[in-house]
Amino acid sequence: MRVTALHLRDFRNYERAELELGEQLTVLAGPNGAGKTNLLEGLYFACTGRSPRTSAERELPRHGVSVARVTLATRGDDGSEHLIEAGFAPGEEKALRVDGSPVDSLLTAPERPLVSVFLPDRLELVKGAPAGRRSHLDSLVAAVWPAGAATRVAYSRALAQRNALLGRVRAGVGSAASLSTWDAELARHGAQLMADRAAVLGLLGPLFVTRGAQLGLPEHPSVEYRPRSGAADAEELRAELGDRHEADLERGFTAHGPHRDDLRLTHAGRSLRIYGSQGQQRVGLLALLFAERDLLQAERGHPPLMLLDDVMSELDRDRRRLLADLLRSEGQSLVTTTDLDHVPGARDPGTTVIEVSDGILSATPRRAAA
Repeated sequence: MRVTALHLRDFRNYERAELELGEQLTVLAGPNGAGKTNLLEGLYFACTGRSPRTSAERELPRHGVSVARVTLATRGDDGSEHLIEAGFAPGEEKALRVDGSPVDSLLTAPERPLVSVFLPDRLELVKGAPAGRRSHLDSLVAAVWPAGAATRVAYSRALAQRNALLGRVRAGVGSAASLSTWDAELARHGAQLMADRAAVLGLLGPLFVTRGAQLGLPEHPSVEYRPRSGAADAEELRAELGDRHEADLERGFTAHGPHRDDLRLTHAGRSLRIYGSQGQQRVGLLALLFAERDLLQAERGHPPLMLLDDVMSELDRDRRRLLADLLRSEGQSLVTTTDLDHVPGARDPGTTVIEVSDGILSATPRRAAA
């Protein structure tokens, strides 16, 4: 599935904007504050129904306007054309449509492209708290095996119920004997969740080694699953939860299980989160995203749309060239830059260059010429 055009209306600093993507690499070039990242955000929002930058979605509508709208035109490998629409007004449910029909979520819609995004703030995926890495890992599982999304939802629901029961017992209005029922339910979904995570990382690991070495982590890069539980199956996980009743009642929440898992990126056997330089962490994140692209290409038959914001400015010339070649090798990609010279091959035929200035796009996307 490829993106042909993006339409924004009252989104961030844009009253109206239309962006036509090239078949391979599209470059958004312009000064800081011109609105390049807002276009990238709008594209991600149209693909997923959520922002990659903020959870405060009330920031999305243009100042003084109450509703933001994005429309995405896509084309399948069979030539079929589709229209994805997302509208948002603070305090209301998002209005999501695919080919005119309302949907609850865009994430499971086959008419939308898979998407992967790099933003400078996403370095928190490497150096931040485990929750962000768990969420990212579960999103990857769902992208590779769409049915896996239901397991994560079921686990979250069971966890919320068990925590609610713990709260009632502490308040003297519930029975601790009922915990065993939720132990079994939580363990059933938790064991499957752990198995899905381990399986996807088993496939991803060798790809990360290759991409990490290629992009500048030559000393044995690795990505590792770090489960909190040592259980091999649901019964063992249920027993672990049962052994922790007293401690969980004292805390008032479930402190053990897959919701406490982590993902560890290493280089030369050392954690990138703790010991990696800013440059190594950036390369580690890029290697992870490109390894995921390779995995999705292998498992789903097509790579995700790659969105990279201001990625070239912190890389040396050789890595810029390598990254540009990788972006052109499979599928579609979009890169923002303040300096066109930072994107090797930007002036070559086949690269789409769009100038952005004060929220205004060039009249038509132009093909750069040598």
